[in-house]
Amino acid sequence: MLDRTVEKPVASRFGANVMRFLNNIEYRRIESTEDLEDIARIRYRAMSSVGLAPPDGTILIDDLDFKPNAHILGIYFDERLVSTLRIHHVTSSERDSVAVAHFPDVMNPLLDAGHTFIDPVRFAADPAIMREYPMLPYLTLRIVTMATDYFQTDYCLSVIKPNHRAFYKRIFNFKPMVEPRYFPKYGSNIELHWSDRIADLQNIYDRFPFFNSKPIERRLMFAPQAQLGMPSLTVRPTAQYAFERLN
Repeated sequence: MLDRTVEKPVASRFGANVMRFLNNIEYRRIESTEDLEDIARIRYRAMSSVGLAPPDGTILIDDLDFKPNAHILGIYFDERLVSTLRIHHVTSSERDSVAVAHFPDVMNPLLDAGHTFIDPVRFAADPAIMREYPMLPYLTLRIVTMATDYFQTDYCLSVIKPNHRAFYKRIFNFKPMVEPRYFPKYGSNIELHWSDRIADLQNIYDRFPFFNSKPIERRLMFAPQAQLGMPSLTVRPTAQYAFERLN
């Protein structure tokens, strides 16, 4: 007789540690000028720690922060902003994103064909917190899986430098879309990668249960204010509840 038992996901020791840290994390939609100033400061600190901040001290806010398809999220640990990520929901009617700006010849034909994307950029974390809590990038990158799931996009993108390729491939199974291109403004090659929501997302959840979430968390993170009918709130992670539901 065939064994039809469905194998349930089991959290690894690393996953369990991340899940515990997640209990102290809150996510917030960044919509006020004051909050955006805090985001600019943490971006500057993060870039300064690796020698990439503008030498003139320019505050790190750009036009793409204000586009209608942009979502800026802050991650708070014990009520302190510790990291941030920006995502763009890219469609044929809303094409503002770093990937489209840097690789228009690749992206525009795909958008013309009706494909949709999540383009996550501007990852920045407090260097001191990163040293003490190396799992912080994973909790920040939960935003990527939540956005991909909420918007039900075809693909998730990654615009990265070559030294970040292995990390993102290991987590998201990203694959290159085009050969790396050199951009003088970065002094480096830049790569464009993608993962397929249908092929890859469930596998990501199985390997990293803390990336999972319940629909209410995703709705609070990304739904339009008019649809929510209330001001944006602090969003508590639901990964533990989503994981327990499967066990």
